[in-house]
Amino acid sequence: MILAAATNESLAQFSNVLIYSAMAVYTLAFLAHIAEWVLGSRSKVGRTAAALTAGAGAAAAPQVRVAQKGGGTAVLNRPEIVTRSAVGARDVPDGPGAAAGDQQGDVYGRIAVSLTVLAFLVEAAGVVARALSVQRAPWGNMYEFSTTFSTMVVAAYLGFLVAKKNVRWIGLPLVTTVLLDLGIAVTWLYTESDQLVPALHSYWLWIHVSTAIFCGAVFYLGAVGTLLYLFRDSYENKLANGGNPGGFARSVLERLPSAASLDKFSYRINAAVFPLWTFTIIAGAIWAGDAWGRYWGWDAKEVWSFITWVAYAAYLHARATAGWKGRKAAYIALIAFGCFLFNYYGVNIFVNSLHSYAGV
Repeated sequence: MILAAATNESLAQFSNVLIYSAMAVYTLAFLAHIAEWVLGSRSKVGRTAAALTAGAGAAAAPQVRVAQKGGGTAVLNRPEIVTRSAVGARDVPDGPGAAAGDQQGDVYGRIAVSLTVLAFLVEAAGVVARALSVQRAPWGNMYEFSTTFSTMVVAAYLGFLVAKKNVRWIGLPLVTTVLLDLGIAVTWLYTESDQLVPALHSYWLWIHVSTAIFCGAVFYLGAVGTLLYLFRDSYENKLANGGNPGGFARSVLERLPSAASLDKFSYRINAAVFPLWTFTIIAGAIWAGDAWGRYWGWDAKEVWSFITWVAYAAYLHARATAGWKGRKAAYIALIAFGCFLFNYYGVNIFVNSLHSYAGV
């Protein structure tokens, strides 16, 4: 028999203060990222496109002959789009944090990253304090899962930065969604610190839920890369076809890595974490066998976990199929992440499930 430990209300309140403090620091990081994008100069691609639009630097632009109706050809000057094949580098230097911005923009970017690190440490301390207040894993309900999930997302992002990967372009959407996640958590999902129901008193809670949180964090980064790939790919195609994107599109999309780099980034991290998601489902089935006496009962959470697995498997298969590479595969990846989000929010809130015993 497992005896439930008493809740330490002081630690629980301290955890709440830390979470709110982290939100305040994330807000400052958000403003710093905005300053990086607005006040920093454009990338090499952006400066080239702007010069061509203004009529300057046309001599240096690549010329393309296009057939005209009625015969003859016309010579068009096209903005140069830096791609991985053109530079031969591991990362394409055409976005914030990828050797593209000016000194002012880089300073704001470094401030944003520093504030993100500080916010991450404060939020992580809040998660730990929540765990210590009840002496258990800090993901027994949706509030705790949300705070832990956003902490893991930021940890994954910072891990890429520590590994010298040029992913600072994720910073702005990252802190934006983290603030949204924490806002929902403290407003609608908040649950008082309390003990778990008996079914959750298992070492599988640490194994199954922790891997699910990690997988979701990495899938999130892949989804951001995929979404930005779609925008950047459309932008590059428009330039290649002689189009003239609007000023807002140029100011934003010129700062991103090339479409090829974004596509490859998303594919690699989705492919890397997919086996771990497979293990997550298997671990959940084993835990269900211990807790409920059956490994699989087609419960809503189990079904949507499997649907998510099938969707990501379809994405990986599509990437290996010539006719489904690029945008078609990207749409499947976004659908797969949408399945993960519905499994997290939708099933817990709107669907009757055996996994709803923890409430929100």
